[in-house]
Amino acid sequence: MAPDLPTQVLYALNDASALPLISTAAFPEIDSPVLKGALDSLQSREMVTYETVDKEVAILTAEGAGIVQDGSHEAKVYEAVCKALDGLKINELAKVVGAASAKVGQGKAFKEGWIKKDGDKLVKKAESIKDVTREQLQIIKDTQAFPDPKILADLKKRKLVIMQKHISFKINKGPKFATEIVKEETDLTADMIASGAWKEKSFKPYNFAALGAHTPSGALHPLNKVRHEFRNIFFEMGFTEMPTSRFVESGFWNFDTLFVPQQHPARDLQDTFYISDPAVADKPRDDETGEELTEYWNNVREVHEIGKYGSQGYRYPWKEAESIRLVLRTHTTAISAAMLHKLAKDPRPARYFSIDRVFRNETVDATHLAEFHQVEGVIADYGLTLGGLIGFMQEFFKKMGVHDLRFKPAYNPYTEPSMEIFGFHAGLNKWVEIGNSGMFRPEMLESMGLPKDLRVYGWGLSLERPTMIRYKVSNIRELLGHKVDLNFIEGNAAVRLDRD
Repeated sequence: MAPDLPTQVLYALNDASALPLISTAAFPEIDSPVLKGALDSLQSREMVTYETVDKEVAILTAEGAGIVQDGSHEAKVYEAVCKALDGLKINELAKVVGAASAKVGQGKAFKEGWIKKDGDKLVKKAESIKDVTREQLQIIKDTQAFPDPKILADLKKRKLVIMQKHISFKINKGPKFATEIVKEETDLTADMIASGAWKEKSFKPYNFAALGAHTPSGALHPLNKVRHEFRNIFFEMGFTEMPTSRFVESGFWNFDTLFVPQQHPARDLQDTFYISDPAVADKPRDDETGEELTEYWNNVREVHEIGKYGSQGYRYPWKEAESIRLVLRTHTTAISAAMLHKLAKDPRPARYFSIDRVFRNETVDATHLAEFHQVEGVIADYGLTLGGLIGFMQEFFKKMGVHDLRFKPAYNPYTEPSMEIFGFHAGLNKWVEIGNSGMFRPEMLESMGLPKDLRVYGWGLSLERPTMIRYKVSNIRELLGHKVDLNFIEGNAAVRLDRD
């Protein structure tokens, strides 16, 4: 901003014969951002008021400006043909008027009926012409507009004109208008008070509406906010959080301990990520002593191969090599199995939960990712029944604000009976699946050494689905992954599940 621009504005207002003062007429050479800075400074002192006027104006391109100066392409072709008394050879046209004018102008001149073809020559057809394109562009140059929108659209299509946003200002005198700018003090000092100079000073008023400087800060991801709410619900209901830092599991913990047969489709390459280096793990060991869990290993093998604990098993040759293959865990139930095995050392009622990432070899689309977060809970106690599981699920989801539940029979290799859980979504006005549940099978629990009368509830749901519903996200890739908008992360609201 020029140092004397505010003063120029004040003198222009003082000398104006009529108000408001139009900036494009008074200050045609000054860029609008520079002028706005001067006007804002004067408006803060209440010396001027102004109104911003936005409009689109037509501006000539370099080609359009050339036509205004030298004539249109078609006019150049006509003049070249006229100068050639016996006609102008077509193959020489580009040399005379230039390649660009020859390419565009020849067709336009034919269309206007100015020239015609005679053998290999172009000859004059019209005695005189009117260069309409040049006249139209001259009007646009002078007024930055054209009265006929169809003609203006055609000139834009020919890339002779472009539309630009133009900002101008209507400027008026303010309540404290003067031609001289009085310096406004920003601080009342002790010297001013002692000398009495403050009485003659002009002080800049406080702007209580001014926004403070933006303070960069971190922001919690929406998934973390919803996760925090889930953790609070679990803690309120007396659960203990399980350690879930082990993303890589052996097939033994991820599948075999859960009574998932080795031929199950979930163990195929198209559904599970297998680790290539290292490809296999040791046999399972006790986390505390480091000793191999030989008895547990044999129990799992037998319950698969020949059956045990009242089960006939799957009756197939169970392979050790398949059991020690390393995988990215496909569910946190592998952690639940390890915790229940530890519980077998001191069988007692217990409640565990976990919320962490799991991995599936799935095709990525609007509702599926190759990795997501699983919320899981297990309850171990004596005398548990299916009716008790349904009642607990109703209480658990009630704390999340979901009241209308339906239960549908389902199949899971490691739970029997098993149920899918559906909740009524008022926003979508339909029933949606919100979880899976069941009672762990004896083949799984008794292999660990748990008492026969100790039963275990298990249920799980994804963390992403309630988060997408809460924040109205329709594409899961906008919530998790490289396509997440950081502005969405920084600006999303705090979450509070509609709990009772």
